[in-house]
Amino acid sequence: MKFVSYVEKKHFELIQELNKQEGWTQLVERNEETKQAWSKSNIAYVMIMNEKVIGYARGLTDEHVTLYICEMLFSKPYRGLGLGGKLLNIIQVKYPTARMEMLASRTSHTFYEGQNFRPFYGYRRTYEECKF
Repeated sequence: MKFVSYVEKKHFELIQELNKQEGWTQLVERNEETKQAWSKSNIAYVMIMNEKVIGYARGLTDEHVTLYICEMLFSKPYRGLGLGGKLLNIIQVKYPTARMEMLASRTSHTFYEGQNFRPFYGYRRTYEECKF
């Protein structure tokens, strides 16, 4: 197993397959936008085992104050092995002064709390929800 930086042509289809398996349909259906997001992200790592992507993390950072994890996903057989925590720690070490933030689902909050994250309150809207 190894963590590597994202290489678009080599990894993107495998990342999308993981998204599809997880039911993250918006990322799959918006394939071109998702591909552009990966190419513009300054945090983009995949975990490889036997040339197969088994997990990933994508995020954005200003490198000093804020580090935001947009998505992190591991294939179901590789969950609970400490790989997600290891990947988050690898990312945090690169930006030691930045606070790491992310959104969690109802089912993933226990993982993040186990990694010493604390809940915080936030908001979200899409372009379609804007009032012009």
